[in-house]
Amino acid sequence: MTRVAGIDCGTNSIRLLVADVHPETGELIELDRRMTIVRLGQGVDRTGRLAPEALERTFAACREYAAVLAEYGVGADRLRFVATSASRDAENRADFVNGVVGILGVEPEVITGDQEAAFSFTGATGELTGDDRRLVVDIGGGSTEFVVGNRHVEAARSVDIGCVRLTERHVRHDPPTAEEVAAIRADVRAALDLAAETVPLGAAETLVGLAGSVTTVAAVALGLPEYDSTKIHHARISRARVDEVLARLLGSTHDERAAIPVIHPGRVDVIIAGALVLAEIMERVGAAEVVVSEHDILDGIALSVA
Repeated sequence: MTRVAGIDCGTNSIRLLVADVHPETGELIELDRRMTIVRLGQGVDRTGRLAPEALERTFAACREYAAVLAEYGVGADRLRFVATSASRDAENRADFVNGVVGILGVEPEVITGDQEAAFSFTGATGELTGDDRRLVVDIGGGSTEFVVGNRHVEAARSVDIGCVRLTERHVRHDPPTAEEVAAIRADVRAALDLAAETVPLGAAETLVGLAGSVTTVAAVALGLPEYDSTKIHHARISRARVDEVLARLLGSTHDERAAIPVIHPGRVDVIIAGALVLAEIMERVGAAEVVVSEHDILDGIALSVA
């Protein structure tokens, strides 16, 4: 077995996966998976810079993860740290890079949207069987990746729509007004037009959805009393149920959303925008359902180390 670790630092959260990789099958055997909401992308869409308080929240999580890595005996040579949308957009990303190097001893790779898409596809589809063509969508905090393929990526595109970015850009009321919702939908539809220039959005038989917005909508749709990744992973959520969850969220206040036990406190203020992105994608591609995956870019990062 080869022990590896991957860290995915996005706009809203930072996540760690420690796993052993089977030498013959390449299967990931998960040892530790954790997530911390740090909102690294706080204000980046408006200012173009990473806020000092956002950096400190992220560095605090890195220090926690450094202790976990030491416990599992994973050195810097078996760790890959990938940074996505927020750090890609920030003028002061050198502050972020230097802080991570000082804590973890490894330089974060500020990857392109296409690289992000490829990692997401690998992580999400590794366990799926069949020869159907898949459209994988990874709805993040700052961007959304679209990837079409079966065993290999055929086409990919990253566009700047994410639950944090859209919330900060448009939402001023709780719950959001009809005008604010319309503005989010308009941004998503314009981004889908961009994605469609590269990715044949309607050419896949199966829609696979990744990341916190999708898994949270799925958890609400399933009526779970608490978040349970084993019930969410590979769940099939119909478009009608997604629309029902979206309607419920659109009619709820912050406190009412916070009272839904499966919504992480760090997602309460951005889940409406995330659900809108998912609903618009399903309408655009004509998907009757979405297959939800708990395995995503983080699994792809870990596999790439091995």
